[in-house]
Amino acid sequence: MRLPLTLCLLILATLFSRAETQRLMIPGSHGNLSAVIETPDLRQGQKCPMVMIMHGFMGSKDSPLEKMIAEKLLSAGIASIRFDFNGHGESEGEFIDMTVPNEIEDAIKVHSYVSGLPYVSSIGVTGHSQGGVVASMLAGKLGKKKVRSVVLMAPAAVLRDDAIRGNTMGKIYDPLNPPEYIEMWNGKKLGRDYMLTAFSLPIYETASAYTGHACIIHGTGDRVAPYTYGLRFHDIWKGSEYHQLEAEDHGFSKDLDRAATLSADFLITHLK
Repeated sequence: MRLPLTLCLLILATLFSRAETQRLMIPGSHGNLSAVIETPDLRQGQKCPMVMIMHGFMGSKDSPLEKMIAEKLLSAGIASIRFDFNGHGESEGEFIDMTVPNEIEDAIKVHSYVSGLPYVSSIGVTGHSQGGVVASMLAGKLGKKKVRSVVLMAPAAVLRDDAIRGNTMGKIYDPLNPPEYIEMWNGKKLGRDYMLTAFSLPIYETASAYTGHACIIHGTGDRVAPYTYGLRFHDIWKGSEYHQLEAEDHGFSKDLDRAATLSADFLITHLK
């Protein structure tokens, strides 16, 4: 018996869903976090991996690197969520209140949210700069069962040494008694709590608990977070993959596509 066209279309619509871009707000540590979820074509009941993409200090979810990684993952059938940390981009909260510990809280809340999505089969994480520090500590806290794979891109573990020296992004202060805030660019104020928590932040100590698949990508021309900080992650994560990009800077501006491809390819390999 031949089915009516409208019924055929209805059946197809229930079996297949289009690739979808969804903008939403997720509760974070200091208010709601602005996020974008990109989901590939999925049949009804089909699942796929999800990657959390985390931006760096004063960055945003819509930075070229973050968007490029999301696009490459989507083409391989992997969903992603990009989000602005508290006090950044379109998220709530004040930049002056932002710290690495409360960014980790943000990431844990986002992880909890995507873990509850019915189509998510596993979760990977990638982070750039300070987002790489957050990604490393998130992986250490949650473990390989909850974070299947992690990619660090120019991880800025130097932020702890900067706080100990009292020199963050060229702004000088007394590390033992930092001011209420220091003036950054674009009128942003970096708060005292950031400096105090960064001073004793257990970055490598926390990250070392992670035993899952890991990759580090770092440029030798990085003057913000020298590549030796990336090498240390490679040392503590036995069996991790390490890509040292000659003369590449902190933002991978010489070949952004290469850096994004390395990140996406590693996640695709270990999540599919």
